[in-house]
Order: sequence, then structure tokens, then C-alpha cells
Amino acid sequence: MAKATTEKTGTTLVIVESPAKGKTIEKYLGEGYKVLASVGHIRDLVSPKELPADLKKGPFGKFAVDIENGFEPYYVVGAEKKKTVTELKRALKDADELILATDEDREGEAIAWHLLEVLKPKVPVSRMVFNEITKDAIQHARENTREINMPLVDAQETRRILDRLYGYEVSPVLWRKVRAGLSAGRVQSPTARLIVDRERERMAFVSADYWSLKAEFEAESQVFPARLAKLDGVKIAQGSDFNDAGEIQGVRERLSAEGIEKLAAELKDAAYRVAGVDSKPYRRRPSAPFMTSTLQQEAGRKLKFTAKQTMSLAQGLYENGYITYMRTDSPNLSSQAISAARKQATELYGAGSVPDKPRLYSGRSKNAQEAHEAIRPAGDTFQSPKQLAGKVSSGELKLYELIWKRTVASQMIDATGQTATITIDSSATSSGVAQFSASGTVITEPGFLQAYEESSEKSRYDDQDQGNTKLPDVRENDSLGLESIETKSHSTTPPPRYTEASLVKALEELEIGRPSTYASIIDTILRRGFVTLRGGALVPNWIAFSTIKLLEDNLGELVDYDFTASMMNDLDEIADGSADRVDWLTGFYFGNETHKGLRDTVAGIGDVDAREVNSIPVAEGITLRVGQYGPYLEGTDEKGELKRANVPEELAPDELTPEKATELFNAPKQEDRVLGQHPETGLDIAVKNGRFGPYIEEVVPDKVDPETGEVKAKPKNAPKPRRASLFKRMEPETVDFETALQLLSLPRTVGTDPDTGEEIQARPGRYGPFLTRGADTRSLDNEDQLLTVTVEEAVERFKQPKYAGRKAASALKEFDNDPVSGKPIKVKDGRFGPYVTDGTTNATIPRGDSVDEMTFERAVELLQIKRDKGPAKKPAAKKAPAKKAPAKKPAAKKPAAKKAPAKKPAAKTAAAKKTTSE
Repeated sequence: MAKATTEKTGTTLVIVESPAKGKTIEKYLGEGYKVLASVGHIRDLVSPKELPADLKKGPFGKFAVDIENGFEPYYVVGAEKKKTVTELKRALKDADELILATDEDREGEAIAWHLLEVLKPKVPVSRMVFNEITKDAIQHARENTREINMPLVDAQETRRILDRLYGYEVSPVLWRKVRAGLSAGRVQSPTARLIVDRERERMAFVSADYWSLKAEFEAESQVFPARLAKLDGVKIAQGSDFNDAGEIQGVRERLSAEGIEKLAAELKDAAYRVAGVDSKPYRRRPSAPFMTSTLQQEAGRKLKFTAKQTMSLAQGLYENGYITYMRTDSPNLSSQAISAARKQATELYGAGSVPDKPRLYSGRSKNAQEAHEAIRPAGDTFQSPKQLAGKVSSGELKLYELIWKRTVASQMIDATGQTATITIDSSATSSGVAQFSASGTVITEPGFLQAYEESSEKSRYDDQDQGNTKLPDVRENDSLGLESIETKSHSTTPPPRYTEASLVKALEELEIGRPSTYASIIDTILRRGFVTLRGGALVPNWIAFSTIKLLEDNLGELVDYDFTASMMNDLDEIADGSADRVDWLTGFYFGNETHKGLRDTVAGIGDVDAREVNSIPVAEGITLRVGQYGPYLEGTDEKGELKRANVPEELAPDELTPEKATELFNAPKQEDRVLGQHPETGLDIAVKNGRFGPYIEEVVPDKVDPETGEVKAKPKNAPKPRRASLFKRMEPETVDFETALQLLSLPRTVGTDPDTGEEIQARPGRYGPFLTRGADTRSLDNEDQLLTVTVEEAVERFKQPKYAGRKAASALKEFDNDPVSGKPIKVKDGRFGPYVTDGTTNATIPRGDSVDEMTFERAVELLQIKRDKGPAKKPAAKKAPAKKAPAKKPAAKKPAAKKAPAKKPAAKTAAAKKTTSE
């Protein structure tokens, strides 16, 4: 495509993905350009239930994808995007050129293609891509536009269809065999398996005990530590010498409590000499600039950010022109960036801090997709963190400083020094000669360490050398004085659970998914209940064990790490044009000579025993069952009768040892305490303990057959006994009969509002106690008010603003009027967290933003994004059959659409992908 001229005679419409990015770009393009945002995708695969009636029974019916004719998807413009599309079409009518400037990756390429398909421009169209939002980068991109890269679109579309096929075929299996509402995913399920596998390792782990001995020696008035390394020529066992079964690997001397005390006593009277001194040069290279995965790992370790939070903050920095694109597999720096980093290092640390030649980095991943630069500060001159202070949020500033330091350090010289090791022999003991070892490194040239040092996961073992001790200048056979001896006991620990940072590292090493999707993958398994985050560790729930067990036993290929990685390779081949998407999807779904195919594999597991899938033996005669309402233990008691016991919700899987399971199973069941009989029904009222805490229940007695004495089964439509949870301040041992009656009376009718004539009720709720008056509600301050609030107090509360009883009643921050609504903007704290509002539109403040750092401009942007999304989607009403179904054309006969004058890219089978509502 020929380079576009910058001389303007009309208006050019530029479409980007986000409003924030659009504002930054528009000021660089200048007059004659109008920049609007699509706010992500404008259309997507329709849900099969929302297909036109005449398509629901055909090849589109199951997936909204025509599996019989080239896997053509049926796209629609979502209800929340119709307003956006209307605005874009209106703007396009007044434009003489269209530039699609969505992100430079597969998703961005697909968004650009969808825009082209929906807007159907009659003006020249071109694609503009850039890696950073600076004036030079935008102008360069404007002068070097291109056509849409259709192989990239194919790869994204294949991935989207693949995920639909996987999810819609496998998830129903989980619903039938494990629990309703679960989901399976191409990357989500292998990720959950990783976490379950680690927990299985912890459950099978056998701890081992051992001892270590440390001494302090003196030479030339300097005291330094050393550890016992050998005894009579045999190495002393350390934590890393034990396997997970608690067995020593190799020939090692395992010190016992008795043996080490005897040895320590003898060593106090021993003589010591230097047996050897070894000195080696130390050299350490700087880490490569950040890629998406390494940024998520390091931000997790150093800043304690979640992967999702890191990407949200990075998105804000990129859109405002402070860093380069944050979704990248490449650690490579442009020559412009290398010059900027070397210049800054020189200014900060001197000319000697940079090597003679620039440092070049390359990625290790063979799956690296669309090559971007590494994540670095934008521009040809890097702004320092001090220069950004006040311009960005506190979280963004911390992340920028991390990126800035890493980039500058990557172009600095190595850190160098000397590592010395001193070997010390004792005089003979009853166990032989005790040999100690002391190591230390002296950094003589800090190099890049002046700017940045990469963090690492904490070692699993607590007896590793620190390696940073300064040692005295001694020689072989020099005598040493003993200052002290210390013995210490140790126990080996199981493999650590994954943190978000270590999970991202594992996913990258196994090449499961893309770094740009790691944050959403982790978020998904947390939201779906497969995993719980506890103190930074990802702990699998029992439902994940059942799910992974089912998939491993029956759909093993779909959670196989190598197979998952190979799918990414296949998508890469589609992206570079060396593979055909239809052929690949056909083989994946229908099968081929080497692959059975998803359809037939799923069809063959109908006879799987759901009870067996949800059963995990945990002790002799005790099985953990994963039920619809949570896990429980089941087995037979001493009398041979079936017995069940609850599993505490806070108990992690690896903590349910055979001993713990036996303890829970054999714990005496707490007897229900009967408080009295209900004066109206005559039924007993008892205090009971349930999985979710103590409660009051009206006990309905079992009906017994007078002839057989057997308890009759209760009919399915039998009324359930009345129950009520105890208030948080109440204790089951002290609650009395009168209080129980009051609790069972809830919801309580407070009275009638004299002004409206409506009944007011006090009700307990999931999010706290509240009042109702018709459709109107108000929160109460505490649970006791459910029993004490009067009509007058309730009426007064309804006269107050809706959230007067909560923090949201007063604004956390106030700004000027919103430019759209003309109403003042306020920051409030609501039930689901802080949000901005103009009284009409409410927008949740993203996790990466801080209330303290919220600015008027950011608040306006959040409100506009929410308006663009439209109101919350309601259940779709039944649609009338579409007048015309999409044409079904074989994939091999796709006609190329007519091109616009500026080489508009070829469209893909427009008829087959026609939306039902544009």
C-alpha cells in the first residue's frame, strides 16, 4: 500500500478501541481527524438460544457456528454496542477516509475486520498500527498504513470458534456429572489442572526431619559463619536432598537429635584449620526488558499486584502514552529505545555504566506472535518516575517505575566481583573429621544492580546459603578460633502452592495460552469457584478435583499440557498463513487419522458414573463426596450404619489428612437443643448447627407407618420447616425461646406508612438487614433493628437518600459537572465497591484505579464508557424469525468483496457472517 499523505482536504475518521487512547491520539493527528472508540469488539458470536427460529434446528443451532459449511460463525452486534455502531456510522457519513487503528495483535486485527464488515464504508480504508502512543510513533504509523492482515483475523476467529466448540461440548458434561453451572475451557481447564496437580503433590507429600549445625569462626579479628558440610567425608543431608516421599536421595549423613548434640559437644573442644580457599570471578547479567508474562510475575512479587490489576494499570499507562504496548511476547528493544535507555543510564550512573555495544535480547518462546517491542517507557527520551508523579495514579506510578528501572538496567554493564569459598576442617571427633564451608561474594562493580535487581520466589528450603558474607583473607593451614556452635532442627516442606506470579511462569514455560490472556484465565477460575485465593496462594476447591478427575479420565487430551501447547502452535500457523482454519477446525471437531475429534470423544462418555467422579478416598473407610451443596465425608460407623460429616469450609484439601478426616468423621454430633414448642403450631423449636453456621428451625416430626414402624418418605411438595439464622452477636448455647420466636417471625411487618398506605417490612438479607416498602428499599444499621425498628423510624429512613445508612450516603470525592449530563460528578462507596456517578449513570471504579488518585478527567471517561455500553442486558425476548437466513456457502468458494479505492482488505464471506442486527 502506498504511503498516505498527511496533507488534508477533508475529514478522516480514525477508530481506536478505547476513549482514553483516542484522546491521546487525536491531539497528535491534529486538524482534519476525528478519533472515536469502538470500546473493544462491536459484535461477537451470538448465543445459540438467540438465533433466529429458522436457524436453531440447523447446523448453526448448537454453537451458532455452521459446523457443516466451513465453520462459519453467526455474528451479531450486541445490544450494548448498537449505540456505538450508530455513532460510528454517523461519523463515517461525513468522512472521506477511514483509518482502523485498533491494537496491533490478533484481537485488534479482528476488531478492525468486524468494524469493516459492519460499517461497510464507501470511502478509502486503511489499517494503522503502532507500538506506542507518542507523536513520532503516530505520525510514522499514519504514513505507513497497510491492509487488514486476514491470516491474523483467521487465527483469532479460529480461536473464538475453538473456544465455543470446547466450552459448549464439554461444559454440559460437567453439569451432568459434577455440578450445574460449571464451565470448561481450552486454557482454563489445563490451568485448573496445574493447581490441582500441585495440591495432589502436597497431599502425597511426606515430611522428613533432619538437623543442621552452624558455627562461627574468628580470623584476623573478623567473625564469619560457616555450615557443617561433611562428616567423615560424607555430605550432610539438607532439605534439597529429600524427595517428596521423605527419602534421602544419594549418599548423605542424616543428623539426628541425639547425634548432633554429641557432635556439637565434641566440636566445642576441637581445633580448626583452613583446609582450602577457592576464589572464582562472579558475573551477573541484567534481566531482559519486560514482556507481558515477566511484567505480571515481577509486579506480583515486588508490588503484590494481581495479574488482572497489573494489566489494568499497564493499559492505562499505554493509552495515555507513557509506555509501549503491554501485550507482547518479545523482550526486544528498538534502536530508539536502546539509545534512550543508554542515555538515561549514563546520566544517572556515569559513562562507565553502559557497555561499549548495545545489549540485544530475543524471546525464548517459539510461539511468539505478532512481534512488538518489549514493554518500556514510551518515546525516544524516557520520562523519569518523578516526572510522572501527579499525572498518574499511585498504582500506575509504581508499575511505571518498575518498567522504567528494568528498561534502563537492561542496557547497563554486568555486575561483577569475586565469590570465595573457605573449607574448614576440625580435629578428629568420634564421628570423624567435621568439615565446614563458608561462602561469600564481594561485588566490586555493581553495574546494573545500581538501577534494578530482579526478585525471585522464596526458596522452598530454609537451610540454603545466603552467599553474601564478607570473608577474611586467610590461607590454607591457617588456624581459626571457634566463637560459637548452633544446632537447628528442620522439617522438609511440601511444594509451595502457586501464587499468581509462579502460575504465570508455569503457564509460560508450558506454553499454555497467551501471556495477554493469563490475567483473565486466573480471574475465570477464581470466579467459577475452582480456586480460592488465600494469602496470595491459589488453593483448589474440591469441585476442581472432581472436574479435573472427570476430564483426565475421559477427555485427557483436552487437559494435556502438551496438547494444549500444540493448539497454540496450530493457531500460529494459521496466523502466518501456513495452515487453513477450516481444515484445522474440521480435524479438531470431527477428527482425522491422528485425532478422534471432540464430537465423538464427548459422545462416548455418557455412561460415566457421576458418583464415582465425585468421590475421593481420604482415609480407611471414609470417602469425600463432592455434593451439590459442598463437600462432605461419608462412610460407615462402628455399627455398620451410613454416616456423614461436614468438612469445614476453611479446610484446604491438603489439610484433610487421613487423621483429620477420621477426627471429623468420628466427632460426636452436636445434639440439637430444643427451646420449646411454638405456641401457634405446637412444633418443637430447636437450635441447630449447619455448614453455614447456627440457626433456628421449627422441627417437623417424621411420619411413621403404624404397622411397620418405618419412617415414611416425605413427599416432594411437602412444606419445608421454617428456619432463621442467628444474628452474628448470638451464641447457640445462650439463645433463648423468646428470641427464637422473634427470629422465626422474620420478615417482620413493621406497620403501614401513613403517607403512602404501603406496608413496611423489616427483612434479613444476603448483604445485611433492610426495609421494604413496595418496590422501595432502605438498609438498616444492624440486625437488632429488624426486631426493634418502629413505623416512625422506618418512615423517616425512607425519607432519606437510598444509601443514607451506608458509606455511599456521603461522597468520597466531588467534581465539577459532567460535560454530557451537566450534573455534578461524585465518587461514592457502594455495596460492590467505590464508583463514580452523576446521579444518572453509575460506573464502577476499576480495580487498578485508586479513589485517592481519581481525577475529573478519569471520572468523565468512566461515565462515558458506561454510557457507551448501554444499560445492563436483560433476558432477551423471543425474536420473530429472521426474514432471511445467512447464505450457506462452502468455505472454498468465498468471494472476495469489492475493494475500496484505498485497497480495502478482502472481506470474508459476508453473507455467511451477516449479523441479524446491525
